[in-house]
Amino acid sequence: MNWKESLEHYEHYLKIERGLSKNSIASYILDVQSLMIFYSENNSCTPIICSKEDIQHFLYEEAKIVEARSQARRISGLKSFFNFLVFEGYRETSPIDLIESPKLGRKLPTVLSLDEIEQLLNTIDLGHPLGHRNRAIIETLYGSGLRVSELVELKISDLYFKENMMLITGKGDKQRLVPLGAYAKKYIKYYRDEVRVLNKIAEEDRDTLFLNRNGKKLTRAMIFTVVKQLAKKAKINKKISPHTFRHSFATHLLENGADLRTIQTLMGHESITTTEVYMHLDTQQLSQVLENFHPRNN
Repeated sequence: MNWKESLEHYEHYLKIERGLSKNSIASYILDVQSLMIFYSENNSCTPIICSKEDIQHFLYEEAKIVEARSQARRISGLKSFFNFLVFEGYRETSPIDLIESPKLGRKLPTVLSLDEIEQLLNTIDLGHPLGHRNRAIIETLYGSGLRVSELVELKISDLYFKENMMLITGKGDKQRLVPLGAYAKKYIKYYRDEVRVLNKIAEEDRDTLFLNRNGKKLTRAMIFTVVKQLAKKAKINKKISPHTFRHSFATHLLENGADLRTIQTLMGHESITTTEVYMHLDTQQLSQVLENFHPRNN
């Protein structure tokens, strides 16, 4: 079996058996392609005969140009690929099983304060043709904690204004109901009823909520551009992205008394350990709890 055949089988497995999203599948395939390209002129490393030494050599060379976090991601992706080959009977063992990922410190996400979010929102020019759309986008990201991929795929038919809910399709096409905040509801309704209807909308995107100036679905990259431009205009000196609003959503809920299980459900985290990172952010609240409730502090 050559690289092309193995990648086709692997992609089918990720899609059908594991039910991963398009973005996740693309990341896993890219990990394998990086190894394939490295040995493109050397047939000593194919999916079937690739050895531990081959993998180590590849990782050693790649470590010269990528950071530890990226290499850890690469190792994880390659382990998944070779485990698939073993599972399907193409190999007896995986050449990467005993190779350890680099040790990583826990990286805490960037979070905006409520004042910074208000500052950013106030820079949006609602007189601009795209102003109300951009305001609705930011209000939805922060008000409901959506992933950027979930935002660009949001359908008008998945909005339930009467119930103040949205049906969100997340990673692996898993669906969840998320409350629609008052501000997000207000700006989404105005954008949908007063602005969006003025666009000439592409037939395939008639049910897609957020559109570009050509009436087509926004890309993830376009949302990143919108956020970065607004942050620059608001003079917020933090490295932020659309995901920053998701982190801020979770952190602010925690600060105001929400429990982790509820936040986990709202964000669509499969594991509570993913949500627990926000406990590390809220050190001020943890200190306050200790001061208020420990018996030696009374």
